[in-house]
Amino acid sequence: MDKKKLLLLIGALVIAVGTALAARSLLTGAGSPQAEAAQVPKGPKVLVAQRGLPVGTIITADSVSFQLWPKEMVQDAYFIDGEADINKLLGTVVRYPITAGQPVTQGALVAPGDRGFLAAALGAGMRAVTIPVSAKTGVGGFVFPGDHVDLMLTQTVTPKDGGNPLKATETILRNIRVLATDQSTETTLEEGKTVVREFRTVTLEVTPKMAEKVSVSQSVGTLSLSLRSLADNQTDLDRAIADGSIKVPAGATKEQEEKFLSQAMNRPIDGGTTFVTGGDVSRFQRRTAPNPDMTAKPMGGPVAPQIAAAPVVGSPSSYRPRPVVRVTRGNTTTEEAAGK
Repeated sequence: MDKKKLLLLIGALVIAVGTALAARSLLTGAGSPQAEAAQVPKGPKVLVAQRGLPVGTIITADSVSFQLWPKEMVQDAYFIDGEADINKLLGTVVRYPITAGQPVTQGALVAPGDRGFLAAALGAGMRAVTIPVSAKTGVGGFVFPGDHVDLMLTQTVTPKDGGNPLKATETILRNIRVLATDQSTETTLEEGKTVVREFRTVTLEVTPKMAEKVSVSQSVGTLSLSLRSLADNQTDLDRAIADGSIKVPAGATKEQEEKFLSQAMNRPIDGGTTFVTGGDVSRFQRRTAPNPDMTAKPMGGPVAPQIAAAPVVGSPSSYRPRPVVRVTRGNTTTEEAAGK
């Protein structure tokens, strides 16, 4: 091979190797800034919502938590970890809607004792009523603000004839939200655990009509609470959607649909109540009303034949009531034993 051609070949190889090394160096240098830019600078931890918090939501330990936040995006209104005590925020009420993952600001919460606190906790068109409870009627102190309960009425109807009284308990309202216990919405935490304590009063969120029922019920008998499971609300909601009593608005977005269903799931229920009498748990107790005139009559209308219970003595079956029929003829009312 010609010496001149050999030198040209060697020069071409050197140039090619140099070009490759230069290109590799450029590519490596361009990659470093990208990796550095991908790193998010760490900042302080701020309090954020773990789920969507609509107006009136009572803050609980599982609704908020501290999360790392870019330092340059931290505002003075945020709750900063180490500066704010989350235990003091439990029981406060959301004044403005907060979306999931959004930082909670100081102006978005209303603390107990602040002006308009209870009004902020109430939903639109709702009322707050307070009832007395004890450890026995208040689920032993295991009811906390934000829980949902059923309200039960227990009463004893004494007969005029001196017989056994009728003892009965009925569920008069369901899915009632607890606003406060002993005029407080605060939940006490010790070592990360909720402290259970007894209370003497409970404030409930009800409709105006339900408030009237609760008021008159306190003069009829003893009111007690029955704590509801979270799964019960979803079951009732699924049943209501299936039977058509709740219909999601047409054309609603996913966010609007979730908000609608959340409101439907948390609304109180007046109707479909159940009851149990002493006769349902013991053969020695009455099962029906002791006095015929205790049965409700339509106002202003004729008195319909009604069935009451009358004791039969002298045999082991004497504890079973004998049905008696009240018959009204004109202005005269008589009682006749059934099957006579």
